[in-house]
Amino acid sequence: MLRDTDGPAVWLAANGLDGRFTADAATLRHLLDARDAIEAAVDGTQPERLDRVLEHGRIRPTLTAEGPGERAEFADEAWGPAWLAARNYPELLATAPDRIRGCAHEACALHFFDTSRNGARRWCSMATCGNRAKASRHHARSKEA
Repeated sequence: MLRDTDGPAVWLAANGLDGRFTADAATLRHLLDARDAIEAAVDGTQPERLDRVLEHGRIRPTLTAEGPGERAEFADEAWGPAWLAARNYPELLATAPDRIRGCAHEACALHFFDTSRNGARRWCSMATCGNRAKASRHHARSKEA
């Protein structure tokens, strides 16, 4: 989804962020930086890269008529989507670090957060990688027969 600005536009809309942020070249560039920083943190190779992304925003406590809350603030709004994505990784680490996994499909480089009840999810997406694995096993069984 990060080949051009169309992908971030879809992601922003899917997450209700399209009214606040613009999917432009700067946002795309920062999202690519955040993706690489998250990957380096997950792999354990350069966790400090994530800190450099997180330096571009902060959470400001708020008090509204509905009660206490939080608002993310950015010196440069183009960093907003990248910062929000990067902020989720430390939250996932604090919640359940053992549920952050790499996809079991040999051709996939993606990681995911396992939200399954029993914690046994193997693929980033059942519709893509899981289906490919099942189709491959079926083909191998058919070939043997």
